[in-house]
Amino acid sequence: MSDTLPGADFWQRVNTVVNVSNDQCDTTAPTEVGASTMFASARFNAFLLAKSTGTAANLTTEKERALDYFTAQYREMLGANLDDFIANFEQYMKPPAQQ
Repeated sequence: MSDTLPGADFWQRVNTVVNVSNDQCDTTAPTEVGASTMFASARFNAFLLAKSTGTAANLTTEKERALDYFTAQYREMLGANLDDFIANFEQYMKPPAQQ
């Protein structure tokens, strides 16, 4: 992620996706929800790259650079979220009735 803090619209979109995933966990194994959410993100990012490159040839040229970029971004975002959960573990993992 960049050094620029995301705005309120960013967090609203994040919360919308997380809330949908949390709701799906009521009827589906969380690991399956996580896998489908990660696949959806990969699918959407592939679409964004395809749209921005304009042709299959350009997409082929940009593929490795995109893989490096998105892999690094995911690693950074996951690391930051893991640090957040470590710092707030007791609060985040309380059953809903106790929050």
